[in-house]
Amino acid sequence: MSVVSRWRQRVRRGGQTLAAAAFAALLGGCALPDIGYYWQGARGQLQMLHAARPVSDWLDQPDLPPTLRSQLQLARQARDFASQALALPDNASYRRYAALNRAAAVWNVTAAPPDSLELHQWCFPVAGCVGYRGYFTLADAQAQGQALAAQGLDVHVYPVPAYSTLGYFNWLGGDPLLDTFVRWPEGELVGLLFHELSHQRVYLAGDMAFNESYATAVEQLGTAAWLRQSPTAAAAAPAWQAAQQRRAQFRALTHSTRQALETLYAEPSEALPGTKAQIMADFRARYQALRAQWLASPELAARPQAAAQSLQRLDRWVAEANNASFGALWAYDTWVAAFAALFAQQAGQADAWAAFHQAVEKLSRQPRAQRLAALCALMPGPAAALPRDCNEDGGAVSSGTR
Repeated sequence: MSVVSRWRQRVRRGGQTLAAAAFAALLGGCALPDIGYYWQGARGQLQMLHAARPVSDWLDQPDLPPTLRSQLQLARQARDFASQALALPDNASYRRYAALNRAAAVWNVTAAPPDSLELHQWCFPVAGCVGYRGYFTLADAQAQGQALAAQGLDVHVYPVPAYSTLGYFNWLGGDPLLDTFVRWPEGELVGLLFHELSHQRVYLAGDMAFNESYATAVEQLGTAAWLRQSPTAAAAAPAWQAAQQRRAQFRALTHSTRQALETLYAEPSEALPGTKAQIMADFRARYQALRAQWLASPELAARPQAAAQSLQRLDRWVAEANNASFGALWAYDTWVAAFAALFAQQAGQADAWAAFHQAVEKLSRQPRAQRLAALCALMPGPAAALPRDCNEDGGAVSSGTR
């Protein structure tokens, strides 16, 4: 589970879309367009809430499996830490647990043109416009994917173990812990909780990269803070740190591949299909070399079967990688370094975490051009390594949308 699988799980969330779908369906009823989609969102969300029971009820069961007991206890401690130490919302979310007995909480669909990394957009009353759509059954997600593929789009359908409903359902018990992720290693589990709770702290409708990069920064910084005080950190920290290093290596690989694709798409020609295929073949070959390097490391070589199994989802992502999957991946990493720099600026504050969230909130209220300029200014490194929304001087590009 630790071998870059945390990265793989990061491309997992359609929760903002589902929050909007369920919330809008509950409020708007049949007046809404595409009522079938909204209905499945509302029904699936309510079924999940109905299946959840307080963590204390589960822990009171004498026959609860020991592994699940320890993980629920860990999650409860991390949930308290999130509010007390990281200034994340103190509410009903992640204080209940539901066993869904299925492979994922939802399945996401993303799509992009064959000659562009710009994601197809869906717009919702609460979440704004996002580059994915979530379904509570795999069959429904696949049907949507097939319909988009028939339009000539690159399509990616993938499982989502967790998502955020942005706090709109806290009055019904909040987002629950789920059996789709509760057995993850310590660093991975607490990081997911911090990530999802951050969406309830600050959420900017219509800006997927801002939201996910902020949440990823909270996840990384918050997990590091957790492991510094966790009594089990001696065992958990090395595995999490090694996974973070592998994730950084994979990010570098996908970043260079994305740059090659963007360069190709900027000047399309008749050779585009063949060149695109070459770029993707090179990406997969480089991944295989990186994968072999990971498996040969002392940590993973000691447990080869578990390590290989933990790579299965990432292997599948690489095998199926296309414009849609690269487009979705981009949002989760784009501004992470900028938000980490913004957090570092709050180091002298009495409550650095509260000050950080307030700074992010202030940033979210700025007009798009001004917000992008601020994020670009926070980004470290040379201009060539900046996101495409930054010009060579580190300012914001004034035109164009994601």
